[in-house]
Amino acid sequence: MSSEYQSKGGKERAKRMSPERRSEIAKKAAEARWTSGLPEADFEGGFSIGDKKVDAAVLRDGRRIITQASFLRALGRSRSPKAGTGVLSTVDELPFFLQANVLKPFITNDLDMSTKTVFYRTRSGGKGVGYDATLIRQVADVYLRLKDHQLREKGEVQARYAKMIAAAESIKNALADVGIVALVDEATGYQDVRNRLALQEVFDAVLRKELAAWAKRFPDEFYKQIFRLRGWEWKGRHVNPPQIVAHYTNDFVYDRLAPGLRKELESRMPKTKSGNKKGRLHQLFTDDIGHPMLAQHVHMVTMFMKAAASWDEFKRNLDKVSPKQGENYELSINEP
Repeated sequence: MSSEYQSKGGKERAKRMSPERRSEIAKKAAEARWTSGLPEADFEGGFSIGDKKVDAAVLRDGRRIITQASFLRALGRSRSPKAGTGVLSTVDELPFFLQANVLKPFITNDLDMSTKTVFYRTRSGGKGVGYDATLIRQVADVYLRLKDHQLREKGEVQARYAKMIAAAESIKNALADVGIVALVDEATGYQDVRNRLALQEVFDAVLRKELAAWAKRFPDEFYKQIFRLRGWEWKGRHVNPPQIVAHYTNDFVYDRLAPGLRKELESRMPKTKSGNKKGRLHQLFTDDIGHPMLAQHVHMVTMFMKAAASWDEFKRNLDKVSPKQGENYELSINEP
C-alpha cells in the first residue's frame, strides 16, 4: 500500500471525525511529544498546608515535587503560566514568585541555584510542572525576611505583599507543627507504631481477606528472561521450573513492593490441614489497587531483565531502582 494512499485514507478518516475527537487526538499526540524522555512520577498525592491543598509527586529518581499550581496557591498567588510555556519565570530564570526586586536581597545563593522548574510525566501520562518540595520552606523564609525588613525600615508591611507574607507564616507554622510531631514520635518510639499503622492501611487496600480465583498474573516473558540470564534452556511454562525460581519471584517482586508485604501475604494465605498453602500469593491482591500495582512492578522487572546482558548486571540495576523493602538479605540456597 503506497504512502500516498495511506495519507489520503487518513485525511478521509479525519474528515469523518468530530472536531472534539480531532482535538482530543491532537492533544494526546502533543502531550506524547512533550513528555518524551522526561522523568516519570511513580507516586502522586496531596496534603494540606493551613487551608491550602498541595498536590505532590515522587519521581522515579527520588525527587519530591510540589506542583507549580500548588506552590502558587500555598504562597497566596494565583497567576497562571504564560501561554504555551507552562512556566512562570523571568529572564534571569527566577520563578514568578521570587521575581520582585524587593525580594532579591533576601534570596540566598543556594536558593537562587535550586529554583529551576522541574518538568516530569504524570502517572496518567500527561505533562507535569513543579518545583523541588524543599523549596517551599526556603521561599517562605524569603517573604518572612522581607516582612522583618519592612517592619524595621517602615514600621509596617506593604499591602501588596501582605497576602504572600501571611501565606508564608502559615507555611512555616504548618511545617513546624509537622516537625514537632515527628520529633515527639521519634523520641517516644511512636514512629514505629505509626509506620506499622500506615502499612496496615496499605495492606488493607492492596490485599484481600480471602483468596480470589486463580488467574495468570506473571507473563511467560518474566520467566523466559530468568532462564535466559541464568543460561538455562527454556522449554515453556508447561515444564516445572527449578525450585529456586520461586525464590527469585519473592526476591524480585514481593520483597520489593512494600515493607513487610510478603510477610503479610504469608500470614493471610489460607492453609490446608497439612499446612500447605491453598493458593498463590498473587491471589490475595485486590483487583482495583493490588493487581495494577503488581502488574506494573512485574513489567518493570521484566524490562530490566530484557535490557541486561548478564544476571549480575540485571541484579545491580534492579537493586539501584527498586531495592528490597525491609530485611535485606539473601537466602542460602544451592542453585542447580
